[in-house]
Amino acid sequence: MLAFKLALRNLLGAGLRTWLNVIILSFSFIIIIWLKGLLEGWDRQAKNDMIKWEIGGGQFWQASYDPFDPFTLLDSHSTIPDVLSDSVTNGTLVPVLISQGTIYPNGRMQSVLFKGISPEQKVLALPTLKLKSDGTYIPAIIGSSMAESTQLKEGDYVTARWRDKNGTFDAAEIRIACIYQTNVPSVDVGQVWLPIDNVREMMLLPGEATILVANKEGWKTEKSDKWIFKDQKTLLIDIENIIKAKSFVGILIWAILLMMAMLAVFDTQVLSIFRRQKEIGTYVALGMTRGQVVQLFTIEGAMHSVLATLVAAAYGIPLLTFQAIRGISIPVESKDFGIAMAAKLYPVYSLTLITGTVIVVLIVTTIVSYWPSRKIGRLSPTEALRGRIQ
Repeated sequence: MLAFKLALRNLLGAGLRTWLNVIILSFSFIIIIWLKGLLEGWDRQAKNDMIKWEIGGGQFWQASYDPFDPFTLLDSHSTIPDVLSDSVTNGTLVPVLISQGTIYPNGRMQSVLFKGISPEQKVLALPTLKLKSDGTYIPAIIGSSMAESTQLKEGDYVTARWRDKNGTFDAAEIRIACIYQTNVPSVDVGQVWLPIDNVREMMLLPGEATILVANKEGWKTEKSDKWIFKDQKTLLIDIENIIKAKSFVGILIWAILLMMAMLAVFDTQVLSIFRRQKEIGTYVALGMTRGQVVQLFTIEGAMHSVLATLVAAAYGIPLLTFQAIRGISIPVESKDFGIAMAAKLYPVYSLTLITGTVIVVLIVTTIVSYWPSRKIGRLSPTEALRGRIQ
């Protein structure tokens, strides 16, 4: 306890030098927590949006389907097996039939994916109820990015052309029934959603599908040779890899900031030992062991992080709380990244993140403070009293 009291008195007595180090350390605290919280918030938000808009509780893929190989789409369809047909009927599985095609907005040609889905489905957040029609036209829904690139508006008619399973080309007029807003480009860019019955009729594939989207509760069923189940973890692996890559950059940034702060503490310790040689000799002469003196200076250095924690809490808590509530606006151009990213990101600051950051900084500060203090253990009391440390 005496060492703590002496260390606190010495720190406060150092005045501006102490507070400069404390402020630098507090900045490191805030930036580390903010950056990690932002990535955690993006991770959660992206996964929730993808589950809500695209993957549900998991998906059954037709064995030939590969979303990264458009040539597989010609063969990526088959009838729904009997073990899954009841689930499709009661709505816990939503069939989607995917085919390639072309639309001609305003006289231009654009390749798209026609995706047929049931208008009554409730698994995905897509506004598929807009796909209901009286049969006089083929309704379609598209995302806002798709609408912007094609200059289509609600109520517009556009020519669609496709090739059926026999290789025969056909065309028809479709009507844009709804334009929806989403943060998930994979259900927006280059996508035209149609009623699945119309797509099956267009492709001459009655009762067939490419994927089956399960409800949010997940799915368990018997294995099928033609259908492969992909759980949420598998379908979210791409976004997880992106977050990991971004996390590595974040770790590099806060490591640089932490090293800068630690350099300031290290320099302060070296300067303190150099200027307080007589004080060190006096401590030893009064009966303190060399180990106790080393401990005193180590505690002084470590207390920089304690004071920095208090200072960071004073201005960091309201600042980070405000950002967590209001969010951080992302430029509109972020939709071109091709990944799920909302117009606003809401950082998530967990207790584990804050506690872990405090502990890491405290440990590193203690080590950096102890490193130059080791020289005290080799000093001669008489030389120290004279103001000379060899």
